[in-house]
Amino acid sequence: MTTKAYETADETPEEISPYDLPGEWFVIHSYSGYENKVKANLETRIKSMHMEYRIFDVHIPMEDVVEIKSGKKVTVSRKVFPGYILVRMELDDDSWYAVRNTPGVTGFVGGNNKPTSLSRREVERFLGVRKEEERAKPRFKPAWEVGETVQVVAGPFADFNGVIETINLDQSKVVVLVNIFGRDTPVELGFDDIRKN
Repeated sequence: MTTKAYETADETPEEISPYDLPGEWFVIHSYSGYENKVKANLETRIKSMHMEYRIFDVHIPMEDVVEIKSGKKVTVSRKVFPGYILVRMELDDDSWYAVRNTPGVTGFVGGNNKPTSLSRREVERFLGVRKEEERAKPRFKPAWEVGETVQVVAGPFADFNGVIETINLDQSKVVVLVNIFGRDTPVELGFDDIRKN
């Protein structure tokens, strides 16, 4: 009796946490909007100073967000923490100096003398270690806020104006207070059923 290699190949290996990789994760601060430039500067500096064996990874946490632009849903990537960059490194005087003196880096998050490394929970949360079903669905960023007046564009309340009372991102719904017969009446609507006034 022979066994085929592909019979056991369908077992999926367990995903390795970024926390378990060599080094510790630290957060550095940069000017907001310059994160990509600072990352490129730091990666160039790591190579030129031969620090690849002490500074392992430079990462800008990103997330997919659904925004409504011109009435259409568009998925865009945005920085989770504008102005902050994650660095995985072995912290010593040389690696600290290399990172700290990179153009655009304003400092480490934590104490001035000794930066604080991230915990396992923080690393996994910031780097997006999630279950597969959570990873597949981008977050929606509504174009409106609680308290904002919107126009209902679909359903029995079409052409009515109302004030947003609550926003439920998980269900893609809002509760809008619509004035019906002189009374504010809460109406649950989908994101597609309203637009900015």
